Amino acid sequence: MSIRLHDTASGQVLDFVPNTPGCVSIYLCGATVQAAPHIGHIRSGLNFDIMRRWFAHRGYDVTFVRNVTDIDDKIISKSRESGLPWWQIGYANERAFNEGYDALGCLPPTAEPRATGHVTEMVEMMQALIERGHAYATSEGNVYFSVTSFPEYLALSHQELENLRQPEGEGESGKRDPRDFAMWKAVKPGEPSWPTPWGPGRPGWHLECSAMAHKYLGKAFDIHGGGRDLIFPHHENEIAQSKAFGDDFARYWLHNAWVTLSGEKMSKSLGNSVLVSEMVVKWRPVVLRYYLGTPHYRSTIEYSEEALREAETGFNRIESFLQRVVELHGHVEPAADVPPAFAEAMDEDFGVPGAMAIVHTAVRQGNAALAADDKESAVARASEVRAMLGVLGMDPLDPFWAGPGSGEDLHGVVDSLVRLVLEQRQAARERKDWATSDAIRDRLVQAGLNIEDRADGSRWTLNK
Repeated sequence: MSIRLHDTASGQVLDFVPNTPGCVSIYLCGATVQAAPHIGHIRSGLNFDIMRRWFAHRGYDVTFVRNVTDIDDKIISKSRESGLPWWQIGYANERAFNEGYDALGCLPPTAEPRATGHVTEMVEMMQALIERGHAYATSEGNVYFSVTSFPEYLALSHQELENLRQPEGEGESGKRDPRDFAMWKAVKPGEPSWPTPWGPGRPGWHLECSAMAHKYLGKAFDIHGGGRDLIFPHHENEIAQSKAFGDDFARYWLHNAWVTLSGEKMSKSLGNSVLVSEMVVKWRPVVLRYYLGTPHYRSTIEYSEEALREAETGFNRIESFLQRVVELHGHVEPAADVPPAFAEAMDEDFGVPGAMAIVHTAVRQGNAALAADDKESAVARASEVRAMLGVLGMDPLDPFWAGPGSGEDLHGVVDSLVRLVLEQRQAARERKDWATSDAIRDRLVQAGLNIEDRADGSRWTLNK
């Protein structure tokens, strides 16, 4: 079965046909680094990380480019407010984004270009568009794209040109048509600038991505991705610039939904963001990955502590099963391939919810096998679960999640200490000293542990 994708432009789920057989090229709009990331920002990178992993599992050679927007109006505004250089703000927040991606297990991109490193390519693109009548420079030094020069404009967002209202930044003067958008902004006092044939200035947001996509992926590539808030104006304007320049540009457009809080998109401007740096202290990073990665990428996630706790419970159920199999039967290798039903769900527009249903079914079957002392079946299900979670980057037995800094490196020490206490509690139960048994359990619960009494003995897990 071929992989099928929901293409935003057509509004349909289409068979994926790569430009180059056996290869996949992806451009993802990455961070605008005016502030540290919240979990809504990281969700996009995580969703496309799962897509990338699935393509690789299906045998494709993946080129994954995720840019950094390190100069724009917001960064300059932050610089004015803080008194810090614009580049210092950008670089500090770029590191914060990468720390967030790394903490949640996202693979590093093939390339991660910064906008400020590609001004030469932007100037070349503007020069060509001016020569072809698609763009024009003003006496003030601004350069605009003429939307009426490109008949396919708005084919992605499906708006009517007559009703279009183009977002406009400060100092955008000299437009021939109010619907035209800025490619280059003339220098203003105290702002960073680069030289061009039309005077010093800085790039517009949309031009940056068109130039970088062309540089790293060429005239045509397979998938362009980002949050659905980027469909207009950003992605619409990218298409206009790139196709007017002569590129075929992206064949498929994929957009992930938002993380919302109280029904509103999570954003810094609304003051309702949940910073990744704070979340990874309160919650295990693998649980955050599970929480953000298991809903369908086109489904909105309504953030709440309760929802995160439910996700943690679901993940702990999977992890507990795997740990029990390892404890009882030794190391379990991931299966050579995932079950067909899991692959079918993932092939259909990266249907992670359906795929996770297969994971949970395997866990239930595995637990039943453990209860029946059916070692062969329990190990087989655990092997399948590891393979499926491995594709999603969520295998709790993977060394990545048990490495230094994850907290899992202390699990063995804590486990040994808790088991000593549980043995004392079991001895009290056997002599029917219920007061001591209950007291030990209460102390463990107060210490942050959850104790589960089972037929094969007591087990503990961390309890938030």
